[in-house]
Amino acid sequence: MAHTQKKVVIVGGGFAGLNLAKNLQKRSGYHITLIDRNNYNFFQPLLYQVATGFLEVSSISYPYRKLLQGKKNINFYLGRLVEILPAENKVLLDAGEMEYDYLVLATGTKSNYLNLKNIEANALPMKTLDDAINMRNYLLQQIETATRVTDIVEKKKLTTTVIVGGGPTGIEIAGMLAEMTKSIFPKDYPELTDHAGGIYLVDSHHSLLSAMSETSQTYTYNKLQDMGVNIKLGARVTDYVDDSLMLSTGEIIPAKILIWAAGVTGEVFPGIPQSSYGNGNRLRVNAHNTVNGFSNIFAIGDIALQTSDPNYSNGHPQVAQVAMQQGKNLAHNLMAINSNKPLKSFTYFNKGSMAIIGSKKAVADMPKQKMHFNGFIAWVMWLFIHLTYLANHRNRVKTFYNWMLAYFTKDQVLRMIIRPSSRT
Repeated sequence: MAHTQKKVVIVGGGFAGLNLAKNLQKRSGYHITLIDRNNYNFFQPLLYQVATGFLEVSSISYPYRKLLQGKKNINFYLGRLVEILPAENKVLLDAGEMEYDYLVLATGTKSNYLNLKNIEANALPMKTLDDAINMRNYLLQQIETATRVTDIVEKKKLTTTVIVGGGPTGIEIAGMLAEMTKSIFPKDYPELTDHAGGIYLVDSHHSLLSAMSETSQTYTYNKLQDMGVNIKLGARVTDYVDDSLMLSTGEIIPAKILIWAAGVTGEVFPGIPQSSYGNGNRLRVNAHNTVNGFSNIFAIGDIALQTSDPNYSNGHPQVAQVAMQQGKNLAHNLMAINSNKPLKSFTYFNKGSMAIIGSKKAVADMPKQKMHFNGFIAWVMWLFIHLTYLANHRNRVKTFYNWMLAYFTKDQVLRMIIRPSSRT
C-alpha cells in the first residue's frame, strides 16, 4: 500500500505544522514529511524566560525525532525551503529536493523591523532559541561591563533597557526584568547600587495589550508602572544612533540594550506569486486554508491570512490557538479530500487570551464567557495553561521545578554567559 500513500510535505514544525502532522499520522493513506530548519521543536511563548535566565533551553525544547518516534508514516527532514515548483509538485531545499501531493506551509513569521536599518542591525529580536540565548548573553555581558566602568553616564547607558512592543512578549520581558532589577541585581551586582539604568517600554499604540480588554490594559499599565517600568505610549521608533533610541515624540533614550518585540512579517517563498500574499507577507488562503491560486498548496498558522471567518474579516490573530486549530482542521480536510467528502470551513474558537506581568500578577480575558481575571488567579491560570502546552512530561516537570524554585527563592541560577567558540 506504500506506493498509494499521498505525500504530505509540511514545512515548519511549530504549533500549526506539528498539530497537523500528529492528527494526520493517525490515519493510513498518507506519508508525512516534516521539514524544519532546526532539529527541535520549541515553545515560543516561554522564550523570554530563557532570555532572562529563568529557564534552561531544554525546558522548552525537544528533538523532533524523539517526538516522532514510533510514528511509522512520518519522517523528519532537517532543511530550509529554498523554492517551490508548483508545476512539478516539488520543493527545493538547501540539501536536496522533494516531491509532494500536498504541500503545507507552516513557517510562522519573523521580526519586522519596519525598514529601520539601524534597528535591524542593533536590536535584539525574540523569535528563536538562538535569539533567546543571544539575548541572555548580551544582557549579562552589558551588566558585567557596567560593573567595571567608572563613568556614571556610561554605567547607566549600559544598564538601560528599552523594549519596543507593548504586546504580550514586550509586557512579559519588561515585567521579568523589572523583578530581576529589584530582587536579583542588588545581590549579584553591588557595584551598580544607585547607578543602574531604567527599563523603558515603548509602543506606538495608545494602550498596552491592544488586543485585550480595557480592564486588562489598565491593570497591566498600572502594575508595570508600580514595578518601575517607564512606559511610553503613542511613540513610534524612528531610529537608533550612537546607542540612543529616537522616538517620534522627539524624546531620545540613551540605552545599550534594545529589545525588539514589535511587528512580524512572513517569509516570501520563491514560486508563490506576489498576488497570493496579503498584509505582512501573509499568504491569502480560503476557508479551507488553501493558498489562493493553488489547489494542493496550503498555509496554516501565523503565515496564513484567512478572511473568510465571519468574526475575523481582517485575518486571525497570530497566536498559538489559531495555529493549533488550523492544523487540526486541515488534517480533517486532507482526509476528506482523499475520501471525496465535503470540506470543513475553518472557524476560530477563541478560548481567551492572557499575559503575565510578574510574580502573582497576570491578566486573562475569556470573551466567550464574558469573564476577566487579574492578579493571583490569572497568574495561576497562566502557569497551568503554559505547562499543559509544553511538548511532553519531561519539559513540564523541569519547567515547573524552575518556576517554583524561582518563586520561593526570588532568584534563579541560570545566569551564565555561554558562547560556543568558533573553530578556524
